[in-house]
Amino acid sequence: MTAVAEPAPIPALHPEIAALAPLLGTWRGRGHGEYPTIEPFDYLEEVTFGHLGRPFLTYRQRTRAADGSRPMHAETGYLRCPRPDHVELVLAHPTGITEICEGPLEIADGELRMEFTATAIGRTSTAKLVTALGRTFRVYGDTIDYTLRMAAVGEPLTHHLAASLSRITTP
Repeated sequence: MTAVAEPAPIPALHPEIAALAPLLGTWRGRGHGEYPTIEPFDYLEEVTFGHLGRPFLTYRQRTRAADGSRPMHAETGYLRCPRPDHVELVLAHPTGITEICEGPLEIADGELRMEFTATAIGRTSTAKLVTALGRTFRVYGDTIDYTLRMAAVGEPLTHHLAASLSRITTP
């Protein structure tokens, strides 16, 4: 006879990341991408923010072509809030890029806003040359809007992505 393990209880949210609680859950929506070196494109996206009871949120992002036909991109990482007004985002991309971003956290009138600037970008020997990244997240109610700016392959820091996601689940 095999014993059935009881599911572990969900841990309490660590107090250092309480300000980030509005992010928790799974979000889905549509986005649009453009860059001087590629044709514009639309995509579907799903982002999940979770926690393990430690002083960080987990982050998982996946995109597909707008018609759902093929996977496009993925990112995974962690979001930290070491001070009440400051956030840090650490990401790994399957394209051979790692990204460390930091910036201000603002919370006012029911809106959470994070403005990230990459402080370090790592790359494997076969990854494309990315020299700068910036991200803006705006969370209000059950909506996240974000933009991503990128300097890559000889282009200056330029708008690349924008999406609006709606919450589909909460933890």
